[in-house]
Amino acid sequence: MIQLYIGNKNYSSWSMRPWVLLRQAGIVFEEVRVRFDSFEAGSEFKRTVGTVSPTGKVPVLVDGDLVVWDTLAIAEYLAETYPEKQLWPQDKAARARARSVCAEMHSGFTALRGACPMNIEASLPDTGALLWRDKAAVRADVQRLVEMWTGLLAQYGGPMLFGQFTIADAFYAPVCMRLATYGLPVPPHIAAYVQRVRELPGVKVWIDEALAEKDFLDFEEPYRLRR
Repeated sequence: MIQLYIGNKNYSSWSMRPWVLLRQAGIVFEEVRVRFDSFEAGSEFKRTVGTVSPTGKVPVLVDGDLVVWDTLAIAEYLAETYPEKQLWPQDKAARARARSVCAEMHSGFTALRGACPMNIEASLPDTGALLWRDKAAVRADVQRLVEMWTGLLAQYGGPMLFGQFTIADAFYAPVCMRLATYGLPVPPHIAAYVQRVRELPGVKVWIDEALAEKDFLDFEEPYRLRR
């Protein structure tokens, strides 16, 4: 059985993408959760993940003797292994576009990701309002998301970015979490897409389990104190 090594569900946006993809697609797998304690060399997290991955990072997919790391590589491996799941759009042009927006998520939106770390259990609209006021780069990242999602939803008719659920929706699921946590302003049709993603069965299970963790990590939350 496939194994997927992940970090804390509340914080680990990288882990969320392949986990949601597997769960939403109905692919059976074993979850191996490795708690974030620190990311320093010699930490329990690094020692555990380092036994399976040369990068010492999550997520990591293990299928027999094969180890696949990096979210894009995992997604491509799953798409090739389970073609019947149609994880990419079937149309060639749509598939190329889906790969493009996933690659953009993979390497871009650095201002939004840096200023608004994923924290599913938190509600931080005041922090979001300050960031929206003071960080032009965050506003630019959100505007790019709005433009991208608006175009895709219009072209492919929804309810997901390419009509049915694909790898693209799994890749942007953590962004949906961020928009909700920080209360960043988006148009109603974008807010509706965010809510549809949050209500996907695979995403909902991830959210519920993130809320159940109750594992506050101060090094993951430099922007607030525990109360």
